Amino acid sequence: MSEASTASFDVAFVVNGSAIREQVAPRTTLVDFLRQRLGLTGSHVGCEHGVCGACTVLLDGVSVRSCLTLAVQAEGAEVTTVEGLEWGPLQEAFRRHHALQCGFCTPGMLLTAQDLLARKPGASSQEIREALSGNYCRCTGYHAIVEAVRKTAESRGRT
Repeated sequence: MSEASTASFDVAFVVNGSAIREQVAPRTTLVDFLRQRLGLTGSHVGCEHGVCGACTVLLDGVSVRSCLTLAVQAEGAEVTTVEGLEWGPLQEAFRRHHALQCGFCTPGMLLTAQDLLARKPGASSQEIREALSGNYCRCTGYHAIVEAVRKTAESRGRT
């Protein structure tokens, strides 16, 4: 076994408000670390190619595909998973507008929408569709998801 295959790195970052310091192998993806080492299974593993959006998390407030992000890349960062989101208007809108069915895509949709609404509180329907275009849903047809995010954006856009 080569030295490179047994190497590990000490990483420290914050996950959902809790400081984490762990040894990780250099090729460990963030989604695998979150699921397997921390037991945070809300980030789903779908395509493992960064296409479906099921593994989306916030890294310093920006949505990223955690299947394409190595755990060592989170060094010094703040990671938010769906478990770290407080129940609020966005989640309530998803419930009210029936914007989920099987729930597999929901964590990625919520975190992508959270990122969008943090940057553009009053996002338009077109901006919402564009932001969510990288998140696949095979159940809802997207209409209810876009509507839930739009209603949240409308309420946040009012000052």
